[in-house]
Amino acid sequence: MLRFILKRILMLIPVVIGVSIIVFILMQLTPGDPAQILLGPQAGEEDVQNLREQMGLNDPLIVQYFRFLIGIATFDFGTSIQDGQPVLQQILSHFPATIKLTLAAMVVALLIGIPIGIISSTKQYSFFDNVSTLGGLVGFSMPNYWLSMMLILLFSVQLGWLPVSGYGGLIFLVLPAISLGTQTAAVFLRMTRSSMLEVLHSDYIRTARAKGITERKVVYAHALRNALIPIITVVGLQVGALLEGAILTEAVFAWPGIGRFMIDAINAKDFPVVQGSVVFIAFVFVFVNLLVDILYAYVDPRIKAQYK
Repeated sequence: MLRFILKRILMLIPVVIGVSIIVFILMQLTPGDPAQILLGPQAGEEDVQNLREQMGLNDPLIVQYFRFLIGIATFDFGTSIQDGQPVLQQILSHFPATIKLTLAAMVVALLIGIPIGIISSTKQYSFFDNVSTLGGLVGFSMPNYWLSMMLILLFSVQLGWLPVSGYGGLIFLVLPAISLGTQTAAVFLRMTRSSMLEVLHSDYIRTARAKGITERKVVYAHALRNALIPIITVVGLQVGALLEGAILTEAVFAWPGIGRFMIDAINAKDFPVVQGSVVFIAFVFVFVNLLVDILYAYVDPRIKAQYK
């Protein structure tokens, strides 16, 4: 098992380097001069050039990239242009709120998507199956920000049951979690249904039924475990989608996470913060996918055997 994990970790190194290259190039292509932003529009050309020299912005791009890469390796993401605070420290202060929202949205998606997907697969072409399939299509098609505004309009403005925005107790988490988790729930529903249908039509399932095993045991003890592998893959990928969607959701609900922090940094053209936040989120996504790969080995020993 240790060998399997080490191989997966080594395979992540090129991914991390690739992410760092893409982020660095995108930030170089972004209009705006960090030195000019830091000094303000009234600063003279000489002062701007002196600051550019101090910040290393006049160095060749390859030198700047390796400085950026070394900073990542040593967890030094630079300092914010706005307030001069270390970027990593600011990211870590906003990260708990984003993780709280992401986990809540994932719970919403799992609780809705997987049970409905299982029931839908066992009642194929029934009324429940048709309604749930249509619901999954609608849920997947709804833009995150549009659903957020509709939920606010209904539950906050019209009914007055839940707060419009803010951060605090569980009551503030309900609408953002539902808004962020709905699209993911639709993905889980469709994936669970299709994966379960494929397994339920397998020969060994027919054999289990022929032996007189109860349908409940066939579905939950024999079919579900084998259907879990593609579902686990989607769960890992959806973590990235949730982190991406959290940017808009946090902005709509004034949630103090990394997403809102990034939008504020983009508006202020705070390049180190934007750059550091993107890299940090990419690292989280890569780490989650590593955990998913390890989970594969426990769910399906055949995958682990390939690395022996």
